[in-house]
This record gives sequence, C-alpha cells and structure tokens, in this order.
Amino acid sequence: MAQNSKPNIIYILADDLGYAELGAYGQEKIETPNIDALAKEGMLFTQHYTSAPVCAPARYMLLTGTHSGHAYIRGNEEWGERGDVWNYKAMAKDSVLEGQRPMPDSTITIAKRLKGVGYSTAIFGKWGLGAPHTRSIPTKMGFDYFFGYNCQRQAHTYYPLHLYKNENRVHLDNDTIAPNTKLAKEADINDPESYAPFTLNDYAPDLMFKELQGFVDRNKENPFFIYWATPIPHAAIQAPQKWVDYYKNKFGKEEPYLGERGYFPHQNPHAGYAAMVSYLDENIGKLVAKLKADGLYDNTLIVFTSDNGPTFNGGSDSPWFDSAKPFRSELGRGKGFVYEGGIRVPMIASWPGHIKSGTTTDHISVQYDVMATLADVAGYEKPSYTDGVSFLPTLLSKGDQKEHDFLYWEFPEYGGQLAIRMGDWKVVKSHLKDNKNKPKLELFNLKTDIKETTNVADQYPEILERAAKILESQHKEPSIEKFKIPALIEGL
Repeated sequence: MAQNSKPNIIYILADDLGYAELGAYGQEKIETPNIDALAKEGMLFTQHYTSAPVCAPARYMLLTGTHSGHAYIRGNEEWGERGDVWNYKAMAKDSVLEGQRPMPDSTITIAKRLKGVGYSTAIFGKWGLGAPHTRSIPTKMGFDYFFGYNCQRQAHTYYPLHLYKNENRVHLDNDTIAPNTKLAKEADINDPESYAPFTLNDYAPDLMFKELQGFVDRNKENPFFIYWATPIPHAAIQAPQKWVDYYKNKFGKEEPYLGERGYFPHQNPHAGYAAMVSYLDENIGKLVAKLKADGLYDNTLIVFTSDNGPTFNGGSDSPWFDSAKPFRSELGRGKGFVYEGGIRVPMIASWPGHIKSGTTTDHISVQYDVMATLADVAGYEKPSYTDGVSFLPTLLSKGDQKEHDFLYWEFPEYGGQLAIRMGDWKVVKSHLKDNKNKPKLELFNLKTDIKETTNVADQYPEILERAAKILESQHKEPSIEKFKIPALIEGL
C-alpha cells in the first residue's frame, strides 16, 4: 500500500465480555445498538477465539502473534517476590509494587511493527504486561501514547487513586476504597446510601475515553493505531447512574450483591452489569460519530472483540444473562477455562468500502492471527515466528483464505489445562496441575456437540493420536516456572 492509503486501525478489546453479551450475538437483556450497528456495517465472526482464557496471556499473545505453547506470558503472574503486591494501599504508596511481570526487552509487538511503517500508536485502558520502572511498559513496547491502568490489579476498581499518562501517575479525585471492601456492618442492604462509598468522583473509563478522543484529534493527518483495552465489563460492578437507573427500570427489583464473591457490593448487580456494557456501547457510538464527523470513518478498520469469556465473580451473573450462549458460562465453563464458553469470543470488523456490510463468516480464527492480519493491512513485515494466519482475505471476501490446521491452548492456571481444535474436533485435557483430581481427557465434535457435553475420547483414537503429535510439536517449555505444566511433557 502507498503511505497515504494506509487505513487507521482501532482495535477494541473488552474485558470478560461473553460471546453472547451483544445484541448481534443474540443477547436479549443488555442493549448494544452501536456495536450491533458495526456488525450491520461490517462482518461478524462466529468462530473467533481468544488466545487464552484470562487477561495477561490473552493480551500478550494478541500483541505478539504467538500461541500459548510458544508465548513468554502464559498465565496471570503478579510478580509477587517484590513484596505485598496485592495490598492496594501499599501499591498506592509504592509504584514498585504495581504491574505484572515484564516481557523481555526484545519482544516484538504489533505496535512496534506499525510504528515502523509510519503509524502513530496509542493504548487506552489496561496494560497488564509489565510494571512501572521496567522496559516492559507501553511507551517502551511500541506505543507513542498511553493513558490508563498499568497494573491489572489496580483495574479492580473503576475509581482508582491514579492512572498513568505515559510513564507518570495521574492522581485522581478519589478516596482510598480498596477492592474487596464490604458494606459497613450496620448498613441497611436495601438503602442506596449504603452503597454510596463505592461510587466516587473520577470514573476511569470516562477519563480514558476523553484521552482517546484527544488522540484522534491530534492524529487526523497521519495513520494511527489505537488499542482500546477497555476494562469494561470486568468486575467490580461500577457504572454511570443513568445506565443503572435505566436497567433498574427494565429489570425490576433484584437481590443485592453483598461482596461475597469479591470486588464491591452493589444493590442492583444485574442492572449494574448491564449498565457497564451499555455505557461502553454508548462510547463506541460516540467514537464512530466522531470519526464520521472528522472524515476518518471510511478509512478506518475497527475491530471489536473480548479478551476471554464471561466471569463468575464480583456480582456478575453470567448464567442469568446467558452470557456465552449457546455455550455454558458458569464457573468451570467460562473465564479461566478452555471450554468454548471461556475462549470463544465475539469479533466484529468494520471497514467501509473494504468489508462488505452485513456479512457473517464462520472462518475459524484466533487473536494470535492479528499480528499477521495487520501485516497485510498495513504493510509491515510479520515476525517469522508468528503462529498466526492472516484473515484479511476473509475480511475483504477475496483471495485465498489459508485455514488453520489447528488452534492450540495450554493454560497453567485453574488446575492446568490444554485444548487443541482440529477442524470440528476439540481435545480438552484438564486437572494437569491439580493435586486433588486425576487428569481428565475429553474429545468433542463441535459440529454435533457445540456445548461440549458428550466425551467421545474412547471412540476416536486416531484423533487423539493426531492431537498428541500437535502437542509434541507445539509445546515449548516456558521460561517462567509458574507457567510450567510437567504433565504436558508426558503427552496426551
């Protein structure tokens, strides 16, 4: 592509948003008209996957184009040897305690590659891939501009004491209300005032969106890449009151959430959760309107997706919303697990004049494909080691679309897990690091058993043999001890 023809790229990554939490994917309770409009104007993917079922590894693999058999970051790892990293007040006093374990200095990210071919690059939202005072921060990893949370633990409240602008803290007008603070013992759970301490002054998503708009204003004349890593709708449940009131009226009276599953209490948890998603949808509508008003929309590729499946804690109620429909979304099947509810995510792509409006594809794709795809879109050289396959031919509905021979997940948390998808077949092996349970091997045919209910592992030894060869060829021992799964060396 010629320099002046390079499209702007906006990649929106929601946090813990389930496969079916958008109207375009069948959600019946939460309203998302602006994201649904992107689907009508672009392409909806029905078989798109995250690279990992939790935050940090999914983000690492997205930005580097590697799957979890090769990735440096394969799980959430809070770099605990530094000290009391889970102490919110201690982190506020000492920035050395913030952030996650750093990526190696040599890490090649999408942002570095895009910057190398003339893009202005920015991230707004949650980083989670390296601590302050290390070289693994956004401005050292290819991003010209950063505004948001450096540390994913800090992002457990939407009213933090500070955010980061590039390499410096921006202090906010919020009191110190640490995550997991409960209601006062004498509080009346039916009195709205009992929940008032959890709604403070500076709402982080508002500030981050304002900064995002400012970046667009400053970069109208050159191609830009925005990675909008919004923390919404990750718990805690904290949302603008106008949206909470809207859903209170829609849903009616409900049982308060008192904080027993972490984060913060909320008097109307269903309304509050839906409010967060609709607030994000509202801001996406504002962004699209701005791009159109500025004459940028027709030359902008927008991708909307999520980092993993729906969660099970903090007052969220994924089964009530049927958040992963048609997949199961309860604990053990959603976030943190390699069943479909935990790793199959929505993806919508819009690019006027390039992506045909109102199209749907069942092309099997994964977030570690994005590195290769944007190489074709923007004209940079993809790293030779990437595990991804460009899905640009699918987006453009022309050319030969290469298909994956397999998709691969290994995950060292939640008992230790492995998943391999080969066409319609999917192997799942769980309890690989679980001292209480023996490893469990399962085989599902997703064409006939999309909900993964019937284990047919004893009927197709040839499929298991094929998966075993993939495991042997794709598993590389991780550098970080916590990510090692000794059972994988033994094979299936």
